[in-house]
Amino acid sequence: MTKTVEERYEDAKARYAEIGVDTDAALKKLQDVKISMHCWQGDDVKGFLNPDGELTGGIMATGDYPGAAHTPDQLRQDVEKAFSLIPGSHKLNLHAIYLDTDEPVDLDEIEPKHFAKWASWANEQGVGLDFNPTFFSHPMMKDGMTLAHPDKEVRDFWIEHGKRSRKIAEYLGKETGQTCIDNFWMPDGMKDNPIDRYTPRKRMMESLDEIFAEDLNEEYTQESVESKLFGLGAEAYTVGSHEFYMGYGLTRNKLICLDAGHFHPTEVISNKLTSLALFSKGIMLHVSRPVRWDSDHVVIMDDELQEIGKEIVRNDLLGKTNIGLDFFDATINRIAAWVIGTRNTQKALLKAMLEPIEDLKTIELDLDYTKRMALTEELKDFPYADVWNYFCEQNNAPVGMDWYEEVMNYERDILSGRMLRLSATIHCY
Repeated sequence: MTKTVEERYEDAKARYAEIGVDTDAALKKLQDVKISMHCWQGDDVKGFLNPDGELTGGIMATGDYPGAAHTPDQLRQDVEKAFSLIPGSHKLNLHAIYLDTDEPVDLDEIEPKHFAKWASWANEQGVGLDFNPTFFSHPMMKDGMTLAHPDKEVRDFWIEHGKRSRKIAEYLGKETGQTCIDNFWMPDGMKDNPIDRYTPRKRMMESLDEIFAEDLNEEYTQESVESKLFGLGAEAYTVGSHEFYMGYGLTRNKLICLDAGHFHPTEVISNKLTSLALFSKGIMLHVSRPVRWDSDHVVIMDDELQEIGKEIVRNDLLGKTNIGLDFFDATINRIAAWVIGTRNTQKALLKAMLEPIEDLKTIELDLDYTKRMALTEELKDFPYADVWNYFCEQNNAPVGMDWYEEVMNYERDILSGRMLRLSATIHCY
């Protein structure tokens, strides 16, 4: 007779209890973790400001899987479906180009009212919102530069955009009652070796200082700054390097964003978390998966994801770390990509929560490295999946692969019809 999810959980609970792990306590802790799911997976980073424009800033979405969202309502519909398949209550991470308005408006003119529908929707769904100014895919990104451009007119455009984005983030945090993290990433850089690396960074620093000059209520919004190693068209030099934003964040009291794909191919962000935690105000994570370069693949349960989870949980950094996702894959069903990436991130955290952390630390402090290795290896065979399945069931989320059938039904009923309507519209023109 096949055991039920509850029965398998009780068996797993007893197994973990043997090593001093309280699975009920772990699930309670996981319940409080909010993952910030990124909106741009749903439409391949096109947005609604100029959806037919060129995608610039070293970003590339590849693939033509049917059913991408083409309107804010379609995107919200897809996000709702994804959230229904993910246990827990989470957040949605918006970019400025995802405004919802019929009013013609540019990035240096956006206001909170252009995101009012998102705030109302978030409250209806019981989710929080995070935000990102959009420093790419716009004609005013000139010569690969925005805030670091030598032309003051260009810098002023983007400074105004940054200021307005801060006000929008503050508004979203106030409306939803959840602090909105406003993440600043600028793709400024050069394709080939520059003569002067210092002056563009000085311009970037001064531009950011002007953007952040006004103090905002941190109950509503906090800012983070995000580095990148290189991008398409900026292979030789990126103004906003890791060292630049480490210095800026620490001296300006900002959160520092670590993106898993923004470093050297053999460099990992998991090993940076505790160092940042010692000195920084807080951390914003963009959990992603680089393949060869910052290619933003869907997050899978690989070694680095698990190491990120362990570093956060083992060192009690959940209260200091904001966990968000950043990937976009147009070769597979976009709702499935969200579900796979978010659930895997939760699983990685849960696996870490199911460790006898204090015992492991004591063993290490006693310099008993043999037992440390033996126990951590033995833990790999423990039935964490049975604990995860119970968590899903308790949250009315599909267990195991049951979510996949729902996604395929959604593709048949919603996404395929969306493509047919789009083809008919194109044919009419």
